[in-house]
Amino acid sequence: MKIPSVATARLLLHPMTVDEAERVVARAPHAGDDWAEGYPGDGDVRSSTAFLRGVAERGAPGVYQVYQIRLRDSGATVGGIGFHGPPDAEGFATVGYGVVPSVRGKGYATEALRALVGVAREAGAAGVRGDADLANTASHRVMEAAGLRPEGGSDTLRRFRLEF
Repeated sequence: MKIPSVATARLLLHPMTVDEAERVVARAPHAGDDWAEGYPGDGDVRSSTAFLRGVAERGAPGVYQVYQIRLRDSGATVGGIGFHGPPDAEGFATVGYGVVPSVRGKGYATEALRALVGVAREAGAAGVRGDADLANTASHRVMEAAGLRPEGGSDTLRRFRLEF
């Protein structure tokens, strides 16, 4: 089943294929890949590696996968967003995201996360969860702007949750 891209006002969340994820892990773009400077970051490599492992172990994940964040006007890939896998036993899907430094502060991460929350809602998840390092207040603001609320954490992490 082909998963459609998700369009927002300024972005396109492009569902990654196995071939694209392999290129991200290798940090080796093909001629047609338009990667912004700094993409893929370490988080993109980790999430693509996990995506590839999940496909090998469980098969295609449907909408609960990794997406490239692309600018609609230029097509440039400026980051990644996605699910850490299918929803857990409570029905919650865990999300993660990141954008390259050159586009931070423009609201792209919030716009992308709002769209991904919509994907989870439409797919029937009970809600979404995310976390960020305690010092990463920018990521805290992104999650709060997308509707997630703090639900505790640890000495190093703050956890967020949105129940549908």
